[in-house]
Amino acid sequence: MSSLQKEIDERTNLAGTNRFELLLFRLGTDAVLGQSELFGINVLKVREIVTMPAITPIAGAPKFSLGVVHLRDQVIPVYDLPGIIGCKLAAAPTLMLVTEYARTTQAFTVESVEDIVRLDWNQVISAENTGTGPSLITSIARLTEGSGDEARLAQVLDVEAILQAITPEENRHQVDPKEVGDKFALKPGTVVLVADDSFVARALMEQTLKAMGVPYEMTKSGQEAWNRLNTLAANAEAEGKTIHDKVCLMLTDLEMPEMDGFTLTRNIKQDARFSAMPVVIHSSLSGSANENHVRSVGANGYVPKFSAEELSSAIRKALGR
Repeated sequence: MSSLQKEIDERTNLAGTNRFELLLFRLGTDAVLGQSELFGINVLKVREIVTMPAITPIAGAPKFSLGVVHLRDQVIPVYDLPGIIGCKLAAAPTLMLVTEYARTTQAFTVESVEDIVRLDWNQVISAENTGTGPSLITSIARLTEGSGDEARLAQVLDVEAILQAITPEENRHQVDPKEVGDKFALKPGTVVLVADDSFVARALMEQTLKAMGVPYEMTKSGQEAWNRLNTLAANAEAEGKTIHDKVCLMLTDLEMPEMDGFTLTRNIKQDARFSAMPVVIHSSLSGSANENHVRSVGANGYVPKFSAEELSSAIRKALGR
């Protein structure tokens, strides 16, 4: 096995231990405080880091689109990430990140690439828990164990929200009920419990579940979903019922603060109270390595983001079991 493949496998295997690697970079100075902040993205979403090639501008392109580049026999759109985030570069960008995300490839300009750090998901807190509301970041990563001024923080970008923000309004993704199919009747009193840290992803899943006629409850992390499952199990026991009278299926993302989807799925499948509950993983991380991990933790389905038709089909198949 090549050293490159070993490195890829090692990074992918971190998912089974509730750990991941974050690529850190800077985007220039922010417009408010005039200081340079650290931003991050999961290494598994980054195909490569390249010196800025020649960009071909596209007539009539939307705001923040710089044009396209021809790279490795592929034409890739390039976006002004500092501009999207609201930062200003001191000079023209010389680097770009080529990302693969939800079956799309795109490049983003950055000021500099700083480091790759290995973190536990419990070092990451949801941005929505900070009181800032929906934004272009999903979470805040604590890079050190310090507190106060000693703490080193990085903002983890929400690529789903960014891609939606730079897409022309008329082309933004909306779920077509025709893609979802007929209404699906659940056992009365049960819901689909959903875990995803991206407000954009949650909105799309809500549209799909509503079109299916399926009741649901949303959570923002694997830890929140796990806590909710335990609370519902205790409520069910007090009523002389089981968790299966409350929750019929777990639909979860993989990358989430505090507890990732792999760990959540493994916890469910190893707990006698929940082990019969179907779990469908819905993630922008695709590829055979991640799919192998999905099977190893016992998930009943895996759907790359985002296709309402495929998501609906996976949910129907899992519930049909």
